[in-house]
Amino acid sequence: MEPDVNALRADWSEPTRIRFGAGRVSELPAVCRALGITRPLVVTDPGLADLAILRRAVQSCETSGLLPGLFSHLRPNPTLDHAQAAAQAFRDGGHDGIIGFGGGTALEVAKVAALICGETAPPQAFAAAPGETPRVPGFGLLPPIVAVPTTGGSGAEARAYALITDPDGNRRRRRVLLHPGMLPACVIADPVLTTGLAPALTAATGMNALAHNLEAYCALGFDPAADGMAAEGVRLLRRHLADAVRDGNNLLARGMVLAAASLGGAATRKGLGAVQALTSPLIAVTEAHQGLVMAVITPYVLVHNRPAVEERITRLAACLGLDRPGFDSFLTCLLTLREELGIPHTLRDLGVTEERVADLVEEAANDPFARGNPVPLTAEAARSLYARALDGDLDGADRR
Repeated sequence: MEPDVNALRADWSEPTRIRFGAGRVSELPAVCRALGITRPLVVTDPGLADLAILRRAVQSCETSGLLPGLFSHLRPNPTLDHAQAAAQAFRDGGHDGIIGFGGGTALEVAKVAALICGETAPPQAFAAAPGETPRVPGFGLLPPIVAVPTTGGSGAEARAYALITDPDGNRRRRRVLLHPGMLPACVIADPVLTTGLAPALTAATGMNALAHNLEAYCALGFDPAADGMAAEGVRLLRRHLADAVRDGNNLLARGMVLAAASLGGAATRKGLGAVQALTSPLIAVTEAHQGLVMAVITPYVLVHNRPAVEERITRLAACLGLDRPGFDSFLTCLLTLREELGIPHTLRDLGVTEERVADLVEEAANDPFARGNPVPLTAEAARSLYARALDGDLDGADRR
């Protein structure tokens, strides 16, 4: 029996304070005041800036005596330039806190803007994956961040690192920036805010969440709590993502997808792997949606990792309640879900070419998240995985 969506209202404290439930965006002014924020800068994307859900949230802050400002000069797959502009808006407006309101784009920029405002070292100095130590330790006091996700995807609201593109000379690079102050002080996870998301974007962002949960579950390292969060995230998405895509007003499904995304974000403290490593350089040089690229790449990486993860995937298949739980039944389940959601099977279907990925092989192999992959992601392996994802060669031998 499915729970009543109105009963799904809770406060969590892992990995930060999360207020989950329908209608809880109304608590935004109180959250700001509890954090000592009186002049918040709301960082959002242009698609949300004029929508009623954002206007109501800003008006509620104003009615409560807060003095919010708005920054929406963003685009998908944002760069450090966007974060620098948001940080300048923060300083110019005399703001004392940041509200990230939107999908992964807005949340990542909000976090990096806070990093720029709170530290004197350049943001590149904090490049490190979870579990690693940045070149510069993060001792600066960052402005408090409130995260209000409007998609169930990246899980940016539940992690202390940010993924952002660095226009590094003539070569755009995706960087992982890590700082404890980038973990939002509070998250308002209100599934009502996700109901306006189009079916295709719901599918793509949901598959982003699935990839994060699955990769964290399979990543090297010992973190039983992260494994448990990731396994539950996969289960929730398998059960509810297709329903959320079919019916955007299904609050139960929307809420479960939103919860699974936060679980995935939190679980990535254990690490990620080849899916993220192969995706990051690709989206740094294209306009492809991160979730869509990850959705395409995930099965190829799973097959590549099979020698190291088959036992773990068998346990996960049992957790999902699959008939004859095992690696093959899980892979079939994953492919079936992709097909049901209308996710393409190949990178070529996304307009990616051999020429485009040829220059990305070394960068993927050297990505910080590649070190967490259970099977080494060498340059040869990265080249093989790109080739297989281009051609739809899920079962063929590696091309060395």
